[in-house]
Amino acid sequence: MKKLTSMIFLVGFFYALLLPSEAIRAAEEPFTFGLLLVGPYNDHGWSQAHFEAAKAVEKELGVRFLYIDKVNPADRPGVTVPQLVDELVSRGAKLIVANSDDMKDGIREAARQHLKVYFVHISGDDALTGKGPENLSNLMGRMEYGKMIAGFVAAMTSRTGKIGYLGPLINDETRRLAVSSYLGARYAWEKVRKKNPKDLVFQVSWIGFWFNIPGVTADPTQVTQNFFNSGFDVVISGIDTTEALTVAAQKRKQGQEVWAIPYDYRNACNEAPEACLGTPYFNWKPGYMHFIKAAQSGQWKREWLWLGPDWTDINDPDTSSVGFLPGPAMSPEVRAAMDDFIKQMASGSLNLFTGPLYYQDGSVFLRKGEQATDEQIWYMKQLLQGMIGPSSAK
Repeated sequence: MKKLTSMIFLVGFFYALLLPSEAIRAAEEPFTFGLLLVGPYNDHGWSQAHFEAAKAVEKELGVRFLYIDKVNPADRPGVTVPQLVDELVSRGAKLIVANSDDMKDGIREAARQHLKVYFVHISGDDALTGKGPENLSNLMGRMEYGKMIAGFVAAMTSRTGKIGYLGPLINDETRRLAVSSYLGARYAWEKVRKKNPKDLVFQVSWIGFWFNIPGVTADPTQVTQNFFNSGFDVVISGIDTTEALTVAAQKRKQGQEVWAIPYDYRNACNEAPEACLGTPYFNWKPGYMHFIKAAQSGQWKREWLWLGPDWTDINDPDTSSVGFLPGPAMSPEVRAAMDDFIKQMASGSLNLFTGPLYYQDGSVFLRKGEQATDEQIWYMKQLLQGMIGPSSAK
């Protein structure tokens, strides 16, 4: 028996010597993916939505998850995206997700430096235009639908007809989401409530970044207060964090009848449920699952994915990349109207990106009866007529 055991040990020992060390490590270690978060992982908004999706994928697929948060010039001055990618790769990451549009140049550079690593840039269009290498793909949710619902709910609830939009920085993405909110609000105000179009005020105020950076951006708390102090009674947030909702709750305690709609994160209403009309949110799990499985199976290909809601259930955590959760402050009447609005969009009977629509400068965005293509929506050049606020940074 001892001889047999010794022979088995020796055979195993010599067989191991014949295997490359990389193959041994690959057999022992789970697939590892990394995540670069523009904000803190627990921001109750954009970055937390990504973080929690990554944790869900880690558990479900049995992979390993690494992350670096606060990847922005204020929190990490002088640190570049390629440097952080190098760190994640050195820790075993085979796929890396960069979760901010601002990382576009850095993640493209890193992808070219690490051609055996897979990369996913959230938002962006390198896979669409072909500017990026083959190991770099893009992923985004069709939040336009979520923002349309937010705008609809805001206008159905508003007593004054004055709706504020708290915007981050200005680019194609943020313009099209602000526009989507306006289109939803306009439809509710004019078509459902049958109100005079001239009585709807929709104003966009940009702070200059995805979240507050003291001394660099406008203060979102102050911007929201200015809205409410000027007669606006609903503020739709387009930034990564929950200041709009926090201020709305404070104003309600002072006796003002105001509401807010936060953004990005499924559970954002928990910050101030008494003031929350609902939350349009991203569910990154389906997109993450798609790319990680492709990388694991050797089926990776460069893709530009713009994933929409699962219209059978927009809040299905496994299948819907975009959802909207009604908030405690939403009235039953508004909830019923919202459900009907969603059904119309789901059936295709209602498409708010249908002309005639005009840009702020009076030029034609869509002619009468014309429906926007994905490219026209993605590359939104200006805000629309009827919206107040700048279409570009000065």
